Amino acid sequence: MLNLPANPKQYLIIFTRYPEPGKTKTRLIPALGTLGAANLQREMTEHTIFQVQELQKVIDVSVEVRFAGGNLQLMQDWLGLGLVYQSQGEGDLGSRMARSLFESFQSGVEKVIIIGTDCPGVNTQILATAFEKLHSFDLVIGPAIDGGYYLIGLRQHIPELFVNIEWGTAQVFQKTVDIAQKLNLSQVNLLHLADIDRPEDLPIWEQVIAGEVTK
Repeated sequence: MLNLPANPKQYLIIFTRYPEPGKTKTRLIPALGTLGAANLQREMTEHTIFQVQELQKVIDVSVEVRFAGGNLQLMQDWLGLGLVYQSQGEGDLGSRMARSLFESFQSGVEKVIIIGTDCPGVNTQILATAFEKLHSFDLVIGPAIDGGYYLIGLRQHIPELFVNIEWGTAQVFQKTVDIAQKLNLSQVNLLHLADIDRPEDLPIWEQVIAGEVTK
């Protein structure tokens, strides 16, 4: 048994969206239809939640789900009562991430990591490594193959990392790194992983499912 302290100083925030058909994974609707795209959003979120729950078995970390769409009741009906939920609120992705970081650090935590649910390669080992790296670095970032990032971790609120960035473009990761360098932040990158955003990305998810079925 692990002897975990009562008040974890490590915090993991999962950004996701309620899987309402027509309002989620819209770039995949041509390939999957509205219902199929929503089902993929649901499955990928549940996959991420499972990895995070496995992480909680090996390190001391609190978890929060920041959601868009739906409401608290719908989220609880979907993912259960055992998670903390918070609306992402208004603004672009950068504003929403910056707000979640600010509120987390205000509550007294020392390390915060934000992940999405679009990258099935984010597993327990990668998350544990990210928290470990935050012992030594100001910024931990997981670069996505499409030029974005799937994970960002910080030891303090640095709002400059989330402004004047064109979210959803291939320059997001590099722009974030450039800002970090100007701020003299120590930084480490995790493995490059693939997001699932477009029809051509779907084989990645199919491989993940096939691997879990054969385990």
